[in-house]
Amino acid sequence: MPNFYLGLMSGTSLDGVDGVLVDFAPGESLPLQVRAHAHRAFASELASELLALNRSGADELHRAALAGNALARVCAAVVSDLLARCGVERHEVKAIGVHGQTVRHRPREFDATGYTLQLNSPALLAELAEIDVIADFRSRDVAAGGQGAPLVPAFHRAVFGRAGETVAVLNIGGISNLSALRADGNTIGFDCGPGNALMDLWCQRHRGEAFDRDGGWAASGKILPDLLSRMQAEHYFEQRPPKSTGRDLFNAEWLDLLLAGTSAQPQDVQATLAELTAWASAEAVQHYAADARHLLICGGGALNLHLMSRVAARVATKAVQRTDDWGLPATQVEAAAFAWLAKAFIERQPGNIASVTGAAGPRVLGALYPAG
Repeated sequence: MPNFYLGLMSGTSLDGVDGVLVDFAPGESLPLQVRAHAHRAFASELASELLALNRSGADELHRAALAGNALARVCAAVVSDLLARCGVERHEVKAIGVHGQTVRHRPREFDATGYTLQLNSPALLAELAEIDVIADFRSRDVAAGGQGAPLVPAFHRAVFGRAGETVAVLNIGGISNLSALRADGNTIGFDCGPGNALMDLWCQRHRGEAFDRDGGWAASGKILPDLLSRMQAEHYFEQRPPKSTGRDLFNAEWLDLLLAGTSAQPQDVQATLAELTAWASAEAVQHYAADARHLLICGGGALNLHLMSRVAARVATKAVQRTDDWGLPATQVEAAAFAWLAKAFIERQPGNIASVTGAAGPRVLGALYPAG
């Protein structure tokens, strides 16, 4: 019997909403089957507003509410696309797991608990989609003393884990995060540092393009050792996990401060930013998954050929592959993870791994917005 869930993800890269329709009836090689994938890009106005809401500004509560509504409408369009592509009726889907758009991520700060904030309007999505919606996955982990991120390692363990073998999974979205699925059954996971966010920002600023296709612009430049060293001196890289980060740290202000007084060519800065992502990711793999024979890469960064080559050069003893080679396309992994988290909520199973996030223990994550 089919066991359908929908997963919707809008990540730090701010490129739009990815959605998958997942059947959790086991397939030939994985404990799930992705029946359909759809993507809707953000209108430029919405992308700009979501980026602006990462910082304090005028009338931001009003603007955030309207942005959440706009995001819900994009999500609803993705849901309709997915159902139409595979002929599944709404009543056949048990729930939608929707991440929302992270605009602030400050766990354990200010009052020792801190917060994480994902803009969303799950009530509106439930109205539009006419399917139960599970949202707000991160806040319960933060309330339990955790980082609220990353949440994907539990899913990576369920899908890519191998008995008696350490497998490393590197997700390169706007921020990069590592899941070390250790041979002894333990899982380590944390945010490595910037993924695509700074490279995209620089490409938009100097080329007017949303991203550096295939990493071709970065490949045309040369790495600037002094600039790279200043970037690597960021305290975040020295911290031990559990740890997580986002645009609260790795943003335009962070980059501009490091570039102040320099006259570097834009393509050389891009090459250096790509090397920073490759270095931070590879360092994480070498420290926490040194015995892994396989490094699986997913997220939008898996499509950046130059970045993939730089990561591979820095972990030369490992087989670097996209998750496509293990049965799940790189651009579908995060959305599938939130379908899995929705299923965990419905079944009242924990969605976090306390050793990853630092929470006081396993917790059921999410909040239910029933269909009308």
